[in-house]
Amino acid sequence: MSAAQQIERLASSLRHHGVGAVDIAFVLGSGLGAFAERIERARAIPYAEIDGMPTSAVKGHAGRLVLGEIGGVRVLAQQGRVHLYEGWSVSEVTRAVRAIAQLGCRRFVLTNAAGGIRREWRPGLLMTIRDHINLQGRSPLTRAEAGYARPYDDGLTQVLHAVAQERGIALESGVYAGLLGPNYETPAEIRMLSTMGADAVGMSTVAEVLAARASGARVAGISLVTNQAAGITGEPLSHAEVMAAGQEAADRFSNLLQHAAARLAG
Repeated sequence: MSAAQQIERLASSLRHHGVGAVDIAFVLGSGLGAFAERIERARAIPYAEIDGMPTSAVKGHAGRLVLGEIGGVRVLAQQGRVHLYEGWSVSEVTRAVRAIAQLGCRRFVLTNAAGGIRREWRPGLLMTIRDHINLQGRSPLTRAEAGYARPYDDGLTQVLHAVAQERGIALESGVYAGLLGPNYETPAEIRMLSTMGADAVGMSTVAEVLAARASGARVAGISLVTNQAAGITGEPLSHAEVMAAGQEAADRFSNLLQHAAARLAG
């Protein structure tokens, strides 16, 4: 079955489960799934019940879609994503966002947990992604698809910063470097990324952003800096640290998305 047929298969299954065109879709990264609890009239659909939906085995990814409303806006939250480092192909990693876009969604907010490269940034900091550096060695785009030199939408990003200022939520802006993983970066690699202009680093998001943008959607990105990257503090890195930072930032992160949803969709 071709990649296009797999996308159609997934879109068809989503329709069967009552997922139609939503105003905005959120992809929630490691430890950030708590935002889905803010969704009103929510209905959860486990990935296992959705035909053609890739499912992650990484801790912190619940593996379900949550469909509902926030302030009258139709929203869909994807609690968990699959990663290239798990062995999934780039077409599988981007299948969900392409299928959701095929159903008519034209706004996406993609989120992730990331390591902080800027020394002055402490764990728990939120950062909108103004640009990324794709070091994953592959692109989800086909030859027939138009590429976008600026995939992150300035208008959506400005909405996030306006809401953050109104709610008293600290929100920075920076460049996200997407690496393949599964290992954390070495101190030498972090020094290289800093020289290249990266502010945070992780192992997801860039392929989905490109695919969503190529599908005709507007895209914003948010990183939660869960730890300082290798070589900055001298301490070892761990996924437990990522999860703990996600729990600590859950209220700020969820408040930001909850109060921004209507404006992002509009």
